[in-house]
Amino acid sequence: MALDRDGAKLAAGLSIAALAALAGYNAIRAKRAIASLTCGRMMAIDGLRLHFIEAGTGMPLLLLHGSMAEDFKSSGVFDEAAKTYRVLAFDRPGFGRSSRSRTRRWSACDQADLIHAAAGRLGIKKYLVLGHSWGAWIALELARRHPSSVAGIVLVSGYYYPPPRLDLALAALPALPVIGTGFRHTLLPLLVRLAWPWAMEKIFRPAMIASDFAASAKDAASRPSQLGAVCSESASMLAAALSEKASYKDISVPTGILAGSGDRLFDAERNARRLHGEVGGSLLEVIPGAGHMVHQSAPQAVVGMVHTISARHALSQSNRRQRRKLRADEFKPGPAPQMFQAGDK
Repeated sequence: MALDRDGAKLAAGLSIAALAALAGYNAIRAKRAIASLTCGRMMAIDGLRLHFIEAGTGMPLLLLHGSMAEDFKSSGVFDEAAKTYRVLAFDRPGFGRSSRSRTRRWSACDQADLIHAAAGRLGIKKYLVLGHSWGAWIALELARRHPSSVAGIVLVSGYYYPPPRLDLALAALPALPVIGTGFRHTLLPLLVRLAWPWAMEKIFRPAMIASDFAASAKDAASRPSQLGAVCSESASMLAAALSEKASYKDISVPTGILAGSGDRLFDAERNARRLHGEVGGSLLEVIPGAGHMVHQSAPQAVVGMVHTISARHALSQSNRRQRRKLRADEFKPGPAPQMFQAGDK
């Protein structure tokens, strides 16, 4: 019996030592991954460090990712859009180089308010928004909560009507304190790296896998801190799925919607068509042969939709100015009436 107890203690000690060594190894890889990412500007706001990459001039265009800001660089969307717009690609809380408070849930509404406040801090009063995947959800909340500041939104591969799903519940489990924290720092990064080829197939197919993204994002996406953000957002999506059904009929800004016809992560085309039916005057483009990573597979289509939505905003502003001028002309005083004195002819 004593030998059995000693053996059990030894096994437990070795297991703890192995997990500690694995956590240390994951920390080293995470540090190297961060060093390899594009270094832009850092802003201290709302209790966190918010990182963003900026280039170009013109109408501000805010890019909100599903994975991290670097994704827009590797896809070519960032550089192409920067030829026309002042582009700002944000690392959302917990992703890329941005930090994330452990005591705050950072829902889509919270993140929309954060991005709006960041834009205001930079002196930006009116802006376009391009959101991919979870970022599309935030773009919708920006349009809903700050419509006077949003010139238009472009939504790519958004999950606007999530149903209750077992995989969402499982993905949310590592967000739990203590056990979840230990799992995220030890075994989960290893499992993510092992499953990376399968994950790339899942999000890219039927389109070709973008090798640059697959190689550069692997270590960044398997960092314990970023996995915590992903798991927390899975929990938020599950909560949304279990609550009252979403409606977007109140979205009033120019809206462009894109989805891949072959998205294997969820039925993105069905979500897009349903949203198109709810948002009055919205534009819809379904990209044949594209998966979830539409901006990687068809960057020109995405930037083209941004141009279209920007033009719609400019046209609406021009029409508004004309209406104001017409109203002003209606109330302009006419020529003063001629006055005659008695006896004048």
